[in-house]
Amino acid sequence: MSRVFIIAEAGVNHNGSLETAMRLVDAAAAAGADAVKFQTFKAEKLVTRAAAKADYQKQTTGAGESQLDMLRKLELKYEFHAQLRDYCRDHHIEFLSTAFDFDSLRFLADEVGVGKLKIPSGEITNGPFLLAHAATGKDIILSTGMATLGEVETALGVLAFGYLGWDRPGLARFRQAYASAPGQAMLRQKVTLLHCTSEYPTPPEHVNLRAMDTLTQAFGLPAGYSDHTEGQAVSIAAAARGAVLIEKHFTLDRSAKGPDHQVSLEPDELKQMVAAVRSIEQALGSPLKIPQPVELQTRDVARKSLVAAEPIVAGELFSVENLACKRPGTGLSPMEYWRFLGTASLQNYAIDDLLDDRRGLP
Repeated sequence: MSRVFIIAEAGVNHNGSLETAMRLVDAAAAAGADAVKFQTFKAEKLVTRAAAKADYQKQTTGAGESQLDMLRKLELKYEFHAQLRDYCRDHHIEFLSTAFDFDSLRFLADEVGVGKLKIPSGEITNGPFLLAHAATGKDIILSTGMATLGEVETALGVLAFGYLGWDRPGLARFRQAYASAPGQAMLRQKVTLLHCTSEYPTPPEHVNLRAMDTLTQAFGLPAGYSDHTEGQAVSIAAAARGAVLIEKHFTLDRSAKGPDHQVSLEPDELKQMVAAVRSIEQALGSPLKIPQPVELQTRDVARKSLVAAEPIVAGELFSVENLACKRPGTGLSPMEYWRFLGTASLQNYAIDDLLDDRRGLP
């Protein structure tokens, strides 16, 4: 199995602080994640003044302020991005961030120079925003929380259209781009899908992890998992099911104030999750069912051979009374038992002697 790409999702858990953001980079790098991802937005471009908080946000940050006021406190300032990018490079971990508005997308793609873009689940029906992502030409990770297969296909059509650089955008043209051989080739080259349940936290009965397999089967694209469950178990299970990418929220302190801390792993837990995923990668191995080299010595010890259950003299017939199957497995396989029954021994055997196959039998 190829290496699972693990994104440590810092999100907005920096609470607007560059120092905290850098400490999150430290923790993600120490855990062995491949990338650390933040969120880039201008609150006024993301939500209206009347937009309500999600229920989980009301529970974690209170219902007294608007979503707009909450998000203002959680903005990662544009001027912090270059410092964080360079800090990540120095710590050998990839810097990523999710854009939530057009200006932030252009900023990440053109000025920060991120290597790939993540489209969050809430934007999967935002056709103009999808098109702007594809127009950058960068690789895209598309999260599919709340989406039907039809909505995923439509979004992929927009991305294919954008990658191909076609003119006259519209639903019919998106369908044409998706159905075209060049469009499919671009999607296979550029896009990774993420199964996701947009519930914070997601209880296990709402995970529906098999849908990750469905995404791969339906669209012929690599699929991974964006995990909003509590703990590590489902991310590890996703790796065992063949996820090519796992995204998991983490924080420095789960008791910190903010909307996402309570559903995030703390640094030691993130490190444990990464280690478990790496073990799963090795454990998956090959689909071939063959003895592993390390099993050969054990095979000789654990398997059995045909032996003499009692002394046998040359010319005596082999029978159920004078044949037995015992360890070690260095002699003839017990599968040969019936071939011996009723035939004459060509030599003498003491008790527990391994049988010899030099009998001229067919």
